[in-house]
Amino acid sequence: MRVLMPVPDRDFDVTEVAVPWRLLTEAGHEVVLATERAGTRPACDPRLLTGVLFGALGAAAEPRRFYHQLTESPEFSATAGWADLDPEAYDGLLLPGGHAPGMRQYLGSEALRRQVAGFWALDRPVGAICHGVLVLARTTDAATGRSLLADRRTTCLPKYMERSAYLATAWRLGRYYRTYPAYVEDEVRAALADPARFERRAAGAGRTGHRDRRHRGVRGAGRPLSLGTLAGRRLPLRPAVPRAAGGHGALTAGPGGAQGPGPRRSGRRWLPADAVAHKLTARPGPS
Repeated sequence: MRVLMPVPDRDFDVTEVAVPWRLLTEAGHEVVLATERAGTRPACDPRLLTGVLFGALGAAAEPRRFYHQLTESPEFSATAGWADLDPEAYDGLLLPGGHAPGMRQYLGSEALRRQVAGFWALDRPVGAICHGVLVLARTTDAATGRSLLADRRTTCLPKYMERSAYLATAWRLGRYYRTYPAYVEDEVRAALADPARFERRAAGAGRTGHRDRRHRGVRGAGRPLSLGTLAGRRLPLRPAVPRAAGGHGALTAGPGGAQGPGPRRSGRRWLPADAVAHKLTARPGPS
């Protein structure tokens, strides 16, 4: 199946693009990258490859390796153009995030929002990670005249995380961690008909660790909006043939639908899919 992944020309998050690309392609799906102009070779936020501050706060080694593999793939240079997209040609849509200034091209594009609205109307799986939820929040549903998320239960990059990162690094990096004057969470909440539908934290989550990151993102009645959906019945992320020990983890599906990243290990550490999963939804269900 074909999954569309729009990205800006520069500054997208390494993990939020490279890890889903790797998981989906490993499972046999085709990922089509789309930039504002067709044929643009995009680039991630370079600080996430070298370290945001004094070599720290960057992407982990495995997502960096996946990104290197992505840059060598044919689809990385053969990008589609936002205005030329045909939503019906894709089975899933994934909206990754990132916070550096170059993300504004993608987060603020009216052309991209028109395509997202068209895909939404098809009632096919949609995923949004971190800042990517802003694209959904800013897109108007033609049937209602309101945000696509107006009647959904959702989450996004939590305000406390965005604010903490900014306050800890502003002395050196200025507004690097503040993509817009408004916090992402504030804008997403404002798009909801009922702000109480915003979920900052999963019930029963602990302070740290894998289980603390299972239920973040967007969900709604009849149409789960998540990479978790891509792990469900329509776009199974887990390969049909079990892989040898040491293989990379994937989001998995259980009897009730997508259940988030399965606790599969490689060596003694959690896989980087967990780093993505805490920013996206993994819990379809009624709103």
